Amino acid sequence: MNTRRRFVGFLEERLGLDVLLGLARNKLVPIHASTPFYYFGGMAIFLFLVQIGTGILLSLYYKPSPDQAFESVQAIVTEVDFGWLIRSAHSWSANLLVGVLFLHLLTTFMMRAYRRPRELTWMTGIVLLGLFLAFGFSGYLLPWNELAFFATRVGTAIVGVVPVVGKQLLLLARSGEDVTGDTLARFYSLHVVVLPMLTFAVLGVHLFLVQKHGMSVPEKIVADARSKGGLRAMPFLPHFLLRDMVGWYLALAILAALAALFPWELGDKADPFKPAPDNIKPEWYFLFMFQALKVLPAHLGPFEGEVVGVLFFGACGLIVLFAPFLDRGKISRAVLASLAAVAVAFFIAMTSWGWFSGAEQTTLRVILGGIQTVVVLPLLIPFTAPGSNGRKLVYAGLTLAIAVLAVATWWETLG
Repeated sequence: MNTRRRFVGFLEERLGLDVLLGLARNKLVPIHASTPFYYFGGMAIFLFLVQIGTGILLSLYYKPSPDQAFESVQAIVTEVDFGWLIRSAHSWSANLLVGVLFLHLLTTFMMRAYRRPRELTWMTGIVLLGLFLAFGFSGYLLPWNELAFFATRVGTAIVGVVPVVGKQLLLLARSGEDVTGDTLARFYSLHVVVLPMLTFAVLGVHLFLVQKHGMSVPEKIVADARSKGGLRAMPFLPHFLLRDMVGWYLALAILAALAALFPWELGDKADPFKPAPDNIKPEWYFLFMFQALKVLPAHLGPFEGEVVGVLFFGACGLIVLFAPFLDRGKISRAVLASLAAVAVAFFIAMTSWGWFSGAEQTTLRVILGGIQTVVVLPLLIPFTAPGSNGRKLVYAGLTLAIAVLAVATWWETLG
C-alpha cells in the first residue's frame, strides 16, 4: 500500500494528475430527458481508439505500393493470426464511428448545443466530422482493390468540377492526372500521418471546450427546471463515466458481432487498364451526395449540373459550420430546423436510392429507408412534451415506419 501511494504521489507531483482528477471529480452532468444523447460523444471516442489500435496493427504488415498493397492486405487476412478479424474490426469501426458522429451531430443540433458560449465547440466538432470523413475516403483506397480504385477515381473526379480551383484540387488529390501509385502513397501519408495529427489537435481543443463550458442543456428543460426548483445533476466520476462505459460496451458488442459474422471483403486486385465495374459506389456516408450528383441533369440552365451540385453541397456544409451565427431568433431558428428536417429526409432517401440503384430493388430501398427512419425518429421524443401533438406525431411516424419496414421485409423474404 505504501509503495502504491508513493508511486501515485510521484506521478501526481510530476504530471499534475491531481489537477486533472480534481476537475473530473468536480464535473457535474445534468440529468434530463436528453441526457442519453451525451453518450454519443463517448462512443465516438471509444470507436476512434479502436481505429487507432487496429490501424497500428495493420500498419505493421501493410505495404503502400501498387505492386504490394493488395497482396499485403491479402496476407493479413489469410496468413496473420486473427488478421482477418483486425481488418474487419478496423473497417466496421470506421463505419460505426461515422454513423455515431452523424447521430451526435443531429442530437447536438436539436439540443441547440451550439448556443453561446459553445460556438467554437460546435465548429470544432464539425471539423472533426470532416476529418473522419477524410479518414474514410483516404483509407478506402489503401487495399488497392478494384472497387476502391474506381470509386476513388470517381470521387476525386468530383473535386475537379469545383469552379476556378478544381483542376488544382484534382492534381493535389491524385498527385497527378489519374489515380496511380503516387495517389496511393499520398493517401497513405494522409491516412497515417497528416489526418491523425490534425485530428488529435482539433480533438484536444474540442474536449477542452466541452470541459470548460460543460454539457449543454436545452432551453426548455432549463426553464422547466427553474420552475421546479433547479436542474438535477450527477457527478462525472464515477456515475456518468460508468453509464458512458455501457455505451462503449454496446459499441464493442455491435462491432464484435459485425466483424466476426460479416468479415470485410477484399475483392479483386485493381487493374487500371480494365473498364470500371457496374454500380461503382462510395461508402454509405458519401452515397447521398454521389446519388444526388448522379441524377442531376447534365445542364441546369447555363450551368453544368454537376458543378451546381458540388456548389450546393459546399454551401450546405458552410451553413452547418456557421449554424451558431445563423441562429438569431425564432424565425431563423425555425428556418434552420426546417432545413435540418429536409436534410435528414434527403439523406435517408438518397442513401436508400443509391444503395439499391437497380429498378428491381425497390423493396430493398424501402427496407433501408425504414431502418434509417426508425433510428432517427426516436431522437425526437425528448424534444416533444408527453401527450402533445408533436409526441403523438413522432409515435405515429415511428409506428408507420416500423409497419412499412415489417411489410417490406416480409415481401422481400417471400420474393
